[in-house]
Amino acid sequence: MSRVTEPTRYGDALAVVVVTYFPGDDLERFLDSLEKATSRDVRVVVADNDSTDDALDKAAERENVHLLRIGENLGYGAGANRGVAELGDSYGWVVVANPDLEWEPGSLDTLLDVAKRWPRGGAFGPLIKEPDGTVYPSARLLPSLGRGMGHAVFGKVWPANPWTRAYRQEREPVERVSGWLSGSCQMFRREAFDSVDGFDPRYFMYFEDVDLGDRLGRAGWQNVYAPSAAVTHIGGKATSRAPKKMLAAHHESAYRYLADRHRGVAWKPVLAAVRLGLAVRLRIETRGR
Repeated sequence: MSRVTEPTRYGDALAVVVVTYFPGDDLERFLDSLEKATSRDVRVVVADNDSTDDALDKAAERENVHLLRIGENLGYGAGANRGVAELGDSYGWVVVANPDLEWEPGSLDTLLDVAKRWPRGGAFGPLIKEPDGTVYPSARLLPSLGRGMGHAVFGKVWPANPWTRAYRQEREPVERVSGWLSGSCQMFRREAFDSVDGFDPRYFMYFEDVDLGDRLGRAGWQNVYAPSAAVTHIGGKATSRAPKKMLAAHHESAYRYLADRHRGVAWKPVLAAVRLGLAVRLRIETRGR
């Protein structure tokens, strides 16, 4: 029986876990805009992956902020898990987010209102805007072998290909259940997050959100896209520090996701072809960087 039906031991308090790695000025903008995103008291845990910039100490001066210095770079998902583990049982709602976000006024309260309409909702994702106002496709189908490889091969050279269009679900934003939600900003029902043991720490960067969305769905929870709430994602600051390493992590995570879901001797030749294709794609994308 799914653990969705079990009574929760958690209260109704709200917390935000922001995972940082040399966040710079982004963190202050994140915290300033968060103050206008909800009328509720909110506890903020800054889970830092071994940064050394002044933004962390400045953030820690705020009354509602707890700075967790992890002391090593665990990656996004494992860092988020450590941050959530700092919270007591009174916190039944937990947002996990990047620091390079700006909240729209009232957006977090709106996200909480959406959650009331979805009792089986385990994760809730807002509409995510690019800095120029473009809507980022943050609620997508789960990648299959065919859809994933079609997107990987043709996504850059033929953006309108059918595999990419199906996978990215680029359509009029409506409140709906999705396969997975962008890890840059999600709100979790605490019992849902804990029921699947949070993020899989094997994913250093990328696909940790895809993997979590899949596991939440398998456990009987729903990933709910809530475009009535909105944030702006500046993006790219942490990953720009080591672009080749991040691209390699992306391709390794993509392979891990598919390999985890296609086990057995019969899949070995297919997975070998997938690994070779990803290696070729990585070489092409990192050439000249």
